[in-house]
Amino acid sequence: MPTTAILLGASGSVGKALLTDILRSAHFSRVVVVGRRSILAQASANARLEECLVPDMQPQALRQAVAAALQGSDAQAVGFSVLGVGAGTAQMSLAQHRAIDVDLNAAFAAGLKDSGRVQHLVFMSAIGADITARVTGSGAAGMPRYARVKGEAEHAVLAQGLACVSILRPSVIIGSVHTPQLLSVIAPWVSPLVPAQYRPIRTTEIAQAMVALARNQPNANAIYTYQEMKALAATEA
Repeated sequence: MPTTAILLGASGSVGKALLTDILRSAHFSRVVVVGRRSILAQASANARLEECLVPDMQPQALRQAVAAALQGSDAQAVGFSVLGVGAGTAQMSLAQHRAIDVDLNAAFAAGLKDSGRVQHLVFMSAIGADITARVTGSGAAGMPRYARVKGEAEHAVLAQGLACVSILRPSVIIGSVHTPQLLSVIAPWVSPLVPAQYRPIRTTEIAQAMVALARNQPNANAIYTYQEMKALAATEA
């Protein structure tokens, strides 16, 4: 059956890898990229690729645009979101961080639900996501406040009522522009000494895992960490 992929966050490091994999897959007959600005100049030309531009990237505008983009088609659809603040969360207020990671992802999920075309959302969060973590202190990645926002984002997405949400929780992402080069170099060497869920994973492996989940929708909501993502990625390699 024809399947539409609709993607939020395609301009980031994981998003670029994910878009490449989605376009490579014959499973998707139509690919819609949702964003504030056009990325067509950066993306490979592909007749299946469309853009849904939301210059005023506010929750209600995003929700309406996503629902509208999926109307008028009989194809089933699957949602992907890798939207999230990369570097710089330490300089943001809690409200600023929530406005992107929580509010926009919730609006995207709500738009998918409103469309009536989407049963499954594949959503990238982060290891350590915890809705009960404290909100004080630094908002840098790996700190409690960062974990709190990621936990709130997961909760907000799940609350929109989609039939299935697959949540991926990577730790250090190799290939991300926000991962220091030195860390990317040494990470593979120290990986065997690190608990499995905290091991580094490549942008391309996350992308492959997300596509694998989309092609074979799970029966229920679930969380995927390093080992599950690696196994899923291997099925797409």
